[in-house]
Amino acid sequence: MIRKILIMGMMLPALLAAQAEKKQDVWEPMKFLVGQWEGKGEGKSGISTVNHDFEFIMKGRYLHMRTKATFEPQEKNPKGEVHEDWGFFSYDGSRKKIVFRQFHIEGFITQYVLEDTSEEGKLVFATEQIENAPPGLKAKLTFRRLDSDGLEVNFELSFPGREFDCYSLNTLKRKSKS
Repeated sequence: MIRKILIMGMMLPALLAAQAEKKQDVWEPMKFLVGQWEGKGEGKSGISTVNHDFEFIMKGRYLHMRTKATFEPQEKNPKGEVHEDWGFFSYDGSRKKIVFRQFHIEGFITQYVLEDTSEEGKLVFATEQIENAPPGLKAKLTFRRLDSDGLEVNFELSFPGREFDCYSLNTLKRKSKS
């Protein structure tokens, strides 16, 4: 009997720790993104008007992002341009990581993993792979909360043998919370 009590006493902390881990909300760092955002962007493709919409879907299992950026006409692109992408954030339980898959209208499919959350309100995603892109291309996507209704989105690219360089920087304001 004493032996059973001792064994239960030794197992109790492990059981409590496992239960606390299950209750942890893996989406907590991402929740500030939920809602509709609009703003301006600048970068290699020129000046743009940007809309981002984030919403949890499928019983909260995934965070869905929709983006539309309308670029003003410029010398390199006199007609302007409209860029769209859809993305899905998921939680990979085996790696205990948030993974982001982004599907671009141009045919690129980028898979990122959440690399850094060391600063509150800042999420840094780094590529694991990019389909339909030049070999060795890498990307980083950083979401940074400016305040309760302000968001900065920085998209960086790195070509083989080069450092990361800002491709576009968007500054957005929240239109509404979904």
